[in-house]
Amino acid sequence: MLEVLREDGYRLVGPTVRDGAIMHGAISGIEDLPEGVTEVQERGTYRLQQRGDRALFGYAVGPQSWKASFFAPTVRLWRARRRDGSFQVLEESVSEHPPLALIGARSCDLHAIEIQDRTFLKGPMVDPSYAARRRGVFVIAVHCGQAGGTCFCVSMATGPRATVGFDLALTELLDDRGHRFVVDIGTVAGRDLIERIGASEATAEELENADAIVARTATQMGRVMATDGIKELLYDNPDHPRWDDVAARCLACTNCTLVCPTCFCSTVEDTTDLTGEYAERVQQWDSCFTMGHSYLHGGSVHASFKARYRQWLTHKLASWIDQFGVSGCVGCGRCITWCPTAIDITEEVAAIRATTGR
Repeated sequence: MLEVLREDGYRLVGPTVRDGAIMHGAISGIEDLPEGVTEVQERGTYRLQQRGDRALFGYAVGPQSWKASFFAPTVRLWRARRRDGSFQVLEESVSEHPPLALIGARSCDLHAIEIQDRTFLKGPMVDPSYAARRRGVFVIAVHCGQAGGTCFCVSMATGPRATVGFDLALTELLDDRGHRFVVDIGTVAGRDLIERIGASEATAEELENADAIVARTATQMGRVMATDGIKELLYDNPDHPRWDDVAARCLACTNCTLVCPTCFCSTVEDTTDLTGEYAERVQQWDSCFTMGHSYLHGGSVHASFKARYRQWLTHKLASWIDQFGVSGCVGCGRCITWCPTAIDITEEVAAIRATTGR
């Protein structure tokens, strides 16, 4: 599959081992994938370890989602040069990007891409940079064969089986019959690729084994979040003492929003050169945990750590539903793993629920 995609001009991006983590990067073949490597994740803890087999996708999720592939961390919006006493905007066209193939995308991240698409492609204004990067993407998903210590996709109905957003979805089988993949076909483009490589039809036993792997993963969730009435729970408790408790631990470091696959806050920055003859405006990632994000004339709306954490969690799990019709959380657990003070979003919701009888 990878060879055919590469021959068709796709740039392959998939999981690789880099800097002590499983990171997304350019790959040329299966030799670049994290063979026999898995992750151990807990609150504020992440490390790699060997599995003892040759699984290529035997891990949950690393620190990176696919967000940066489409919603770029930095985008130049326009540039201008002083001419005849005023500034003339220079022609700025959206860059063309080679078609991208995502290798090993997980169900939680596919749901997150769907949420980002709703924001940047299906809203009243289409983001041209996002649209250019998103165009023509081919997705090879992987049904999860192992849950991570901070995963709770079952609670959010976003996994572990991929159901949306893929051309092909793989289930990795490792048994006495060898190392192989059962493939689900999601699109016509996916079917065309499978026909070109001459894959054989899966047996009833292989299909049963593939289903059993995903079913087992669903029972291995490291976390649980009760979502019944969660919007009303958070709306009705803006002054709950738990917000003070979490604020005492929060560093407002923005880690949770940067690793979150659905957060899309951004800001713009205008700069000039030293002569004042050239200016440009750049859009870059921002976070609702920064003081400047909610700044209006006279000060910040969310001046305290308490206000910022409450805003983030309430938006993610409550007001996001009012805005977009779905939760802003896909249960990937990254915000738990990569919080340096081990704040756990599922624990915070449970604590509020426990003291309100809801």
